[in-house]
Amino acid sequence: MEQSGTAPRVQKIVVLNSKGGSGKSTIATNLAAYYAWKGRNVALMDYDPQGSSMRWLKLRPADLPSIHGIAAYEKKMGVTRAFALRTPPGTDRVIVDTPAAVTSLQMPELTQDAHAIVVPVMPSEIDIHAASRCIADLLLVGRVHRSERRLVIIANRARRYTKAFGSLMRFLDSLRIPVAAVLRDSQAYVRSAECGMGIHEMKGALLQEDLDSWRPLVEWLEKTRAVQVAPTDAVHAALGEGAERVDAFSPTLSL
Repeated sequence: MEQSGTAPRVQKIVVLNSKGGSGKSTIATNLAAYYAWKGRNVALMDYDPQGSSMRWLKLRPADLPSIHGIAAYEKKMGVTRAFALRTPPGTDRVIVDTPAAVTSLQMPELTQDAHAIVVPVMPSEIDIHAASRCIADLLLVGRVHRSERRLVIIANRARRYTKAFGSLMRFLDSLRIPVAAVLRDSQAYVRSAECGMGIHEMKGALLQEDLDSWRPLVEWLEKTRAVQVAPTDAVHAALGEGAERVDAFSPTLSL
């Protein structure tokens, strides 16, 4: 826990997959809404020219906790890039929604200073192949190292007990990268996109299964954040408990 009176440490979480339609905006908006719901000061940064996260933010009800939006895809005349991407004082979570078709050369810029990189993967052969290429680029060109423990995978829109889901999990089992969540193919995400809310802010008894599926991801992100503010001798302790669960989906990516 941070000491009172100190400035908040900003945690930058980048949601990235070079394949379009993997659910990046859904993950990014729901992460932003979750942290706002938890009382955090959140900025949502949208690099995708489609502007899906910014459209979602415009739909957000005024009585819900505010989220600061940054349309990073806009090029503003007479304004430096650094000024355009600035976050308000006191921001402690920055969620970054990245565009599709990100090249390997663009990855270092998008992942620079990222404390966590979340890669959503869909259960189809095309998506699995694309995710494999994306992760390889992150490791080789994006300067992301497994030992840093900042790269995590989400199995997205999963339908358990299907052939496609089985193929996805076999692929994910082959990686030495933690799988922090399996999110089901649920209409709750469609509704959340239509009303500018996150599923944690919505009401309904049928949401519980979806809410439960997010718990391992947010726990992993909090452990990652704990490492950022912990002294060096506390790093392994912060990662230890619970890390074995996500690391159980481990070894090895063929390049």
